[in-house]
Amino acid sequence: MPEKSKDKKPEAEKAGKADKAGKADKSTKSDKAGKSGAAKSKKSPDPKASKTKTKPSAKANQAAKSALHGTKSGKIQKIRNSTTFHRPKTLRLSRSPKYPRKSIPSEPALDQHKIILHPLNTESAMKKIEENNTLVFVVDVRANKYQIKQSLKKLYDIDCVRVNTLIRPDGKKKAFVRLHTDQDALDVAASKLAIV
Repeated sequence: MPEKSKDKKPEAEKAGKADKAGKADKSTKSDKAGKSGAAKSKKSPDPKASKTKTKPSAKANQAAKSALHGTKSGKIQKIRNSTTFHRPKTLRLSRSPKYPRKSIPSEPALDQHKIILHPLNTESAMKKIEENNTLVFVVDVRANKYQIKQSLKKLYDIDCVRVNTLIRPDGKKKAFVRLHTDQDALDVAASKLAIV
């Protein structure tokens, strides 16, 4: 019997020691949990409390204002005074081709040699030369008075006062060229044109 009681005592002592160890473990865990909870409470405060304390930001005010009045309320519209609209002028670069589109440049359609075909030396033409100080030429049908005047200046160095033209029934164009008073048509016809 006494042996049994001896056995029971150490068992009871063992159980008491285990209970004490378990309580100590629990207390250390609770201490850790308490510390971590305190740290959490320090890091993230209550969201409800922060909303009530802080004032609304300028961004929020602006958003509220734009929702109330609209975003384009301050925009000034351009006043148009004309009923027509013209597209604004933009940059237009001049062409710079990589190669010429024509291998040989074409000759001018009318130069001074093509415009003035030949002078006339008929009786009526000679009468004009003597009486009116006027030379008579047959010219290209496509030539105008300005071109005739320019080509006479280049070819014969003649200054014209006036150029009159007509197209004959045979389809050729005739030009009556009146000279300045300082130039004599008869002299020009004799020296430069060699028709007299």
